[in-house]
Amino acid sequence: MARTPAAKKSTKSFEQTLWDTADKLRGTVESSEYKHVVLSLIFLKFVSDKFEERKQELIDEGQGDYVGMVEFYAMKNVFYLPEEARWSHIQKHAKQDDIALKIDTALSTVEKTNKSLRGALPDNYFSRLGIDVSKLAALIDSIDNIDTVEDREQDVVGRVYEYFLGKFAATEGKGGGEFYTPKCVVNLIAEMIEPYQGKIYDPCCGSGGMFVQSVKFVESHQGNQKDISIYGQEYTATTYKLAKMNLAIRGIAGNLGEVPADSFFKDQHPDLKADFIMANPPFNLDQWRTADELTDDPRWAGYEVPPVGNANYAWILHMISKLSEHGTAGFVMANGSMSTNTKGEGAIRQKIIENDLVDCMIALPGQLFYTTQIPVCLWFLTKNKQAQTIPGHNDSNHRNRQGETLFIDARNMGSMTSRIHKELTADDIAHIARTYHAWRGEAKDGDYEDVPGYCKSVTRDDIQANDYVLTPGRYVGAAEIEDDGIPFEEKMKDLTQTLYRQMAAGDKLDAVIRENLEGLGYGE
Repeated sequence: MARTPAAKKSTKSFEQTLWDTADKLRGTVESSEYKHVVLSLIFLKFVSDKFEERKQELIDEGQGDYVGMVEFYAMKNVFYLPEEARWSHIQKHAKQDDIALKIDTALSTVEKTNKSLRGALPDNYFSRLGIDVSKLAALIDSIDNIDTVEDREQDVVGRVYEYFLGKFAATEGKGGGEFYTPKCVVNLIAEMIEPYQGKIYDPCCGSGGMFVQSVKFVESHQGNQKDISIYGQEYTATTYKLAKMNLAIRGIAGNLGEVPADSFFKDQHPDLKADFIMANPPFNLDQWRTADELTDDPRWAGYEVPPVGNANYAWILHMISKLSEHGTAGFVMANGSMSTNTKGEGAIRQKIIENDLVDCMIALPGQLFYTTQIPVCLWFLTKNKQAQTIPGHNDSNHRNRQGETLFIDARNMGSMTSRIHKELTADDIAHIARTYHAWRGEAKDGDYEDVPGYCKSVTRDDIQANDYVLTPGRYVGAAEIEDDGIPFEEKMKDLTQTLYRQMAAGDKLDAVIRENLEGLGYGE
């Protein structure tokens, strides 16, 4: 038992050491670029380690004649690497002037040799950026220390990847949020919607964090990764590559579309109906279309056309259009989405409520995101609130929730991890998810009850009476103050005496200030 904490401490220290080495690239390479340098090298080290492990396995099994055959690697979900694409080749030439070209060649060769990686790896990044050879060599030496296959349980390379994505988000500022959603937020969405089996979709998947957490959720609950299929789309080409690498690092098969593309204008999955949608769309995206574009789009059928000045409701309607008959969506939105009436948004929200799609609304605490101080919330929509069996749960059912919505105010939850950053703890996530599942009739450890200041089950009529506003604070009320047992008259007497003492002290302080001012020649 004593070894586990030491291992964790060592890994954490190593992650920070690796970051410090990589961070030295800043100044010679734009921050928006150097994350791809670092993560590409980590990816190359990982696939090389897996290749070498499988190669040795074939030799040990007496199948040395097959070490050069792609099929014998693919059958174990391992990427085949020609000599020039192997980490040993990169490490051997790390201090040579043409090392950037050799890395580009290695990445290109890996991609050409393995069809599933088509479009996944950076193209001529290293040669184009002109990175200082000594700094690149130091980074290669640091990455060389990662044994990516030694401890499968700790998922060393996955942890390094996650750590780097988070650090890049924290240091890049606003742009970082385009590809990284805080892990605790992703965890909460996964625990809420429980994606055990079926199709999972993210229309703005960034670096693929929602998918990674979905798979982790399934595995941690003794499910089977083969029971889920992953569909995503990403607009930014470099982030699209990050997502493909991130999934490959984890051994996750996913369909991210043929190309990086705008979900509104070039939907890569036009016929998809997803069982689960998890997303963190860009907040308050302006000018996402022109006034004449997409006005008759079938995704808005039955609703107002989302305004040009803000894409929030375009994302919401896009996700609704992608939900299967029994599908559930959980996604992040700016708080303004819960109450806005700007240019038809209020009318769209009213129609969504009248169609009984809103299952749960959660107000989140501030400072969760590395890249924005905009207050955020979580929406949970479902196509079917009727009683039904839960996929992957043979012994559990939803209760009939037609005409009801659950509101949760979690703004006071979370713990500060730094001066400016907060995280929801594992206990916070479990508490919120347990509340939701108890309300849905799924929990095995107690029935649901309204808790003033925290949660409230509300009817559609209640929401209508509040002008179709979905802000949890409007419904949950104030937390009850515990009675301390002191009679009112006694408490009032004590408070009055305290007030008189403070007023007397104030008079004395005023006299001292007046005396000092007079001594300085500023008397009345």
